[in-house]
Amino acid sequence: MIRIVDRYLARETALTIAAVTGVLMLILLSNKFAGLLGDAAAGRLPRETVFTLLGLASIKFFIVVVPVATFLAIMLSLGRFYRDSEMTTLMACGVGPMQVYRPLMVIAVVLAVGLAVLSLQVSPWAERMTRIVNSAGVHDAEVSSFESGRFKVDDGGQGALYAEHVSQDGRQLSKVFMQGPSGDLMAVVIADAGHRQDDPKTPSGGMLILDDGWRYEGLPGKADYRLVKYREHGIVIAPPRPDNGLDSYDAYPTDQLLKLHDLAAISAVQWRLSVPISVLLLTLLAVPLAKTSPRQGRYGKLLIAILFYLIFYNVAILARVWLQKGVSPAVMGMWWVDVLFLVGVAALLLQQYGLRGLFAAPWSRRP
Repeated sequence: MIRIVDRYLARETALTIAAVTGVLMLILLSNKFAGLLGDAAAGRLPRETVFTLLGLASIKFFIVVVPVATFLAIMLSLGRFYRDSEMTTLMACGVGPMQVYRPLMVIAVVLAVGLAVLSLQVSPWAERMTRIVNSAGVHDAEVSSFESGRFKVDDGGQGALYAEHVSQDGRQLSKVFMQGPSGDLMAVVIADAGHRQDDPKTPSGGMLILDDGWRYEGLPGKADYRLVKYREHGIVIAPPRPDNGLDSYDAYPTDQLLKLHDLAAISAVQWRLSVPISVLLLTLLAVPLAKTSPRQGRYGKLLIAILFYLIFYNVAILARVWLQKGVSPAVMGMWWVDVLFLVGVAALLLQQYGLRGLFAAPWSRRP
């Protein structure tokens, strides 16, 4: 019978975890996709990078979603068992909290191992690639994706370019207007036509050649400006700065972080380890927290569960900040949060079941 119960609990919980994870991922990815589409429509990103960045973001979202999805899924599954009096029947047959934990912890351990791989190895790679793709995409959007009849503003917001007509390949322009800083002055350039000329040594750089136009330089509001008529005027398109994505410890490979000894690197490693550990801790909390009476219904304590998760997550963030700033000792690190959490779960279990009741239902024991 125990094996049947294990399979039943594992199947119901696994299906609920998959459903909750899918819903949460859909919400987060939809919001991210809308933001990326907005950036692409505004010309801040090339359209071809949208799905690449969305795929990289999905890795980071999945790591964040799985712990809370597991916690809520166990709450929902056990809440249904209590509502339908199935848990009462199981307890009458001698199934105690430890027997309930057995299939749930198997699922939690499998998820924790997978999250450990994602958090320690895949997530830093995804963070590096996101920064590299985003940096290159922003540059390409600035210098390549000209559109007819539309102002294009640079990333700093100081310069703008407008062309009345742009060829399909984006290389030929007509009726061009440009404005931007020139030292301490402001420059305005107009031209009848222009074209882009690539540099073989730097494919992402080159020149924007303007033909038959005027250049105005001066300070806005003052009459002492300089006017120059030109037949050909070249504007340098600067290549992007090399970006290896390692401008943040969140993007560093774990093996490199382990060689560093500053508090920021230590906190980054412990934060990555906290992800798989949180799955195990939240699974431990879900069983006593899900205990309800049939009248409370399946969602009786779901709001309380969400509140517990928010407190746990924010305290973990606070512990990381304290570790980075040296407020908490490096020896203590972020582990004190997990220890306090375990103490709280143990206290809740003892309060509900007692020490002997953890292994069998109270009324199934003989006096």
